[in-house]
Amino acid sequence: MRLSHTLVGVCAILASWNLQATTIVHNFSGYQTTERDLNQFNTLVFDQGKVLATGDFAALSQKYPQATKVDAGGKVLLPGLIDAHGHVLGQGRLQQQLDLRDLDLSKTLDAIKQFSRNQQSGDWLIGRGWNQVLWRGKQFPTRQQLDALDIDQPIWLRRIDGHAGWANSAAMERAGITRQSKAPAGGEIIRDKNGEPTGVLVDNAMALLERVIPQPDLQEEKAALGTAFELALSLGLTGVHDAGVEKQTLEAYRQLAAEKAIPLRIYPMISGDDKHLPELLDAGYVGAPDEKLYVRSIKVYADGALGSRGAALLQPYHDRPGEKGLLIHQKDALLKQIKMAADNKFQVNVHAIGDRANHIVLDIFHTLNKENDQKPFRHRIEHAQVLTLEDIEQFPTLNLIASMQPVHATSDKNMAGDRLGKERLEGAYAWRKFLNQGTKIASGSDFPVEPVNPLFGLHAAVTRRDRQGQPEKGWHVEEAMTMEEALRSFTLDAAYASHQEQFIGNLEPGKFADFVLLDRDIFKIDPQEIWKAQVLETWVEGEKVYARPE
Repeated sequence: MRLSHTLVGVCAILASWNLQATTIVHNFSGYQTTERDLNQFNTLVFDQGKVLATGDFAALSQKYPQATKVDAGGKVLLPGLIDAHGHVLGQGRLQQQLDLRDLDLSKTLDAIKQFSRNQQSGDWLIGRGWNQVLWRGKQFPTRQQLDALDIDQPIWLRRIDGHAGWANSAAMERAGITRQSKAPAGGEIIRDKNGEPTGVLVDNAMALLERVIPQPDLQEEKAALGTAFELALSLGLTGVHDAGVEKQTLEAYRQLAAEKAIPLRIYPMISGDDKHLPELLDAGYVGAPDEKLYVRSIKVYADGALGSRGAALLQPYHDRPGEKGLLIHQKDALLKQIKMAADNKFQVNVHAIGDRANHIVLDIFHTLNKENDQKPFRHRIEHAQVLTLEDIEQFPTLNLIASMQPVHATSDKNMAGDRLGKERLEGAYAWRKFLNQGTKIASGSDFPVEPVNPLFGLHAAVTRRDRQGQPEKGWHVEEAMTMEEALRSFTLDAAYASHQEQFIGNLEPGKFADFVLLDRDIFKIDPQEIWKAQVLETWVEGEKVYARPE
């Protein structure tokens, strides 16, 4: 009897402690998407990091009378935003490198010169972000332009999309790249009219130079990842799908997870080009869908990018007749990579931008599906940027996810027309066509190709305009998303794309209390103002992990 009284007392104490641990956040305008509709609420209740309820303050405060109350001050609350395609290590390292995004050629050269003054003589000067499409003449740069800066360092600057690089003569000499050098399959050494390398290498040819650049060690990678985590949280991201990591980066993630040093949810895709891929697949999944680190997919490259004319097209480029782009891997090699992953029960996420690359990838998935049902894997096409209308219609039959980046459409709008011509734009950046047939879109940014800020992506998805408001009526606005669809693509459908929709993606009871507070209502303001919204707070598992400085 005495033992029974003791248990009752302990249970009463635990019940009281749990009640005291319950938190009510209220006085906000809340929005979340479900599989059925858009749900609005003004109160969120959570305990031990998980949601108990959403709804009306009067009813919920009565149900949880002793809960700690947090007044959100009339702000706007959304489920934690998820970037379904970013490059975390690249973003973290860029913080210590030269960022050339959005600069014309003159300002690009000035920035390189300025940056070099803080570098040690002889050290590599590394950067990325240049974009010849923004320059007068739209021509690729040359090593002579870098040589003229008289910088005593080897220079290597990746293009904004990461699919081409620009080197000075010192860098080319260190790599041993000469007139006699041959580009590997799936790559190109750009040459002048005399056959001399210009300093620009495309896709697989970049490896000829990058193999001689000192790479970060494990501790440096961990530090860079931490830098990227902080930036992501400050912009409202509570989850990121890391689109392609090598074995060392995966180990960095594992160590950070063991140290409980990952403050948001990371879904890394193992690089299909990693020489250790067979053993990494054989080791099985890392983590679980309810953990901060979850690995169960690989990233494979089919082609390059549109801006560097590396995207593989069925017909020649409109602005370069005779060229159809590059396949980074031929069909047989792609099939081998994808089959190996699927046989090990891994999801496969394939980079495919051009219509030829997408057609090949779809054919491979159809072939594998005849042998074994591929639909449960939720395989993804990363970018799914340019497709024939017939190939777009193939996605539902395979339960394929279109992993797309809304800001790419507004960044590429002028260049895409030049590269493709009018007719092929029908199947380019075609969000509405995918959504109308029931295909889920998992939205991301492809950072550091584009800025990390997911509000930029929400804005682009809804308006099809850039942040300067151009074009005034939107670029092919018939393909725009509604605000509800855009939010779902950055939350619930992004969670579905990583097999985590049972735990994150919205704030249904039982899911993690991952949410953000914004300073304005993106459902009510002028859509052109969406990108200006500021993240005030970011919460992960009921813990405030970021607060904007006053």
